[in-house]
Amino acid sequence: MSTARKPAATRRKTAAPVPRKTARALDLWPDNFTGSAGKQTVTITALKSPAATDWIKKADTATRARATESGFSAKPGQVMAVYDADGTLAHVLVGVNDPVQTFDLAAASDYLARNLSETTLKKTVFTLAGLKGADVTQACIGWGIAGYRFENYKAKKTATLPCLLWPKDADKVSARAHIEAALLVRTLINIPANDLGPDELEQVVRHVAQAEGLSVSVIRDQDLLAKNFPMIYAVGKGSPRRPRLIDLTWGDPKHPAVTLVGKGVCFDTGGLNLKPGAAMYTMKKDMGGGAHALALALLIVRHKLPVRVRVLIPTVENSVSGESFRPSDVINSRKGVTIEVGDTDAEGRLILGDALTYGAEAKPAFMVNFATLTGGVAIGPEVPAMFSNNEKLAFAIKEISERVYDPLWPLPLIQSYRKHIASDIADICSTANVRGGTIHAALFLETFVDPKVDWVHIDLFGWETGGRLGRSKGGTEMGLRALYAYIEERFGSAQKTKAGKSRKTK
Repeated sequence: MSTARKPAATRRKTAAPVPRKTARALDLWPDNFTGSAGKQTVTITALKSPAATDWIKKADTATRARATESGFSAKPGQVMAVYDADGTLAHVLVGVNDPVQTFDLAAASDYLARNLSETTLKKTVFTLAGLKGADVTQACIGWGIAGYRFENYKAKKTATLPCLLWPKDADKVSARAHIEAALLVRTLINIPANDLGPDELEQVVRHVAQAEGLSVSVIRDQDLLAKNFPMIYAVGKGSPRRPRLIDLTWGDPKHPAVTLVGKGVCFDTGGLNLKPGAAMYTMKKDMGGGAHALALALLIVRHKLPVRVRVLIPTVENSVSGESFRPSDVINSRKGVTIEVGDTDAEGRLILGDALTYGAEAKPAFMVNFATLTGGVAIGPEVPAMFSNNEKLAFAIKEISERVYDPLWPLPLIQSYRKHIASDIADICSTANVRGGTIHAALFLETFVDPKVDWVHIDLFGWETGGRLGRSKGGTEMGLRALYAYIEERFGSAQKTKAGKSRKTK
């Protein structure tokens, strides 16, 4: 079967050299789409309950009988396969939401991968029916992401994936952008730290930036001190893999400025406040915030949103050595605020503090930071906590996150809790000794943000612990689609701007 696979857009141009294993991991496009039919074509019909009842009544005898026998009623996630008299797969029905949610079609992909032979999958191309408009693109996004497997270190790969013929009504540009952005996040989180330290992450960023047309500058090592980023340097100086601040820009300087900041701790031992082994095991994911910022920029660029986007990724490894910073150290910051280090395992907020100060200096219209900061302790591993210095802004994003099925939950910046991060010897302490750590971390970050800048802090877990439909176990994106939808809605799409329509300012 010909899959007519097109290369991922992050590989369209010759870019900065990336380590071989990492480069293989950046092969982001899953082999589950095609532009041409195969030897056998089978239709997947997406049905929305209760309208599905009428559809089934009008179906052929075999389909009606199979639906009655299996109890299929087109509930979201239900899948039913219909076979011809000779045992050949003839039709697949899948229940979906109204409107379609991102991973609705993942149920069909999973079912087919588990129940069809390798031989059948190789010769069969599936077509999609039953959906219109935006539902088609949304279904394609979920189908594409559901095909993700991180197997770069395995000798035996997953068997052939079910392959979908691109629907004519799908917005391929948007679908591809969303699929590749999600897979970029997952892949960068999943790559082990021995293959993705600060050097390699910088090379990956340069690779993506060159392919997508972003400008890159990097401040490294001692230059961080010379250019006044003392907290980034302090956290990273204990590792031979030297700290840096990665800075990307794209877009018309006349357009509204949007700044994306992502925590880039490529591995977190906890520093001198060393983590126990179980807690350290997944700490390759501690650069997940930086991966989200880069992926969100990819979405903005691919959709040509009328904004001037900037990405700041403070990039370090939090290691143990004679050069490591210590609990009780007092360090300076770009903002001029002195910080008493309460715990070296609370390093992410330190590097973000300098980056947020730097980002706010340009007075962007909107600034968001992503960080795997407090391990999902506030509301668990599946829904990121969200904080903002603008309550209306936070609830506008929450509403949009629910609409695009990428939930975020606002938590309060309780100002009275600032007494918990007061220091006897410095302007502020990096940690508190009472419960409420997620709020304390957010309050610490707020210290470094100009109050006139609309700012949002996303505290995400970034890891799928058990695996769900569309979300394989391991690194995962959180809040990515929600923040993109907010930026698009607030600042307008390229098409709206070209047509001369005013931008929304929700």
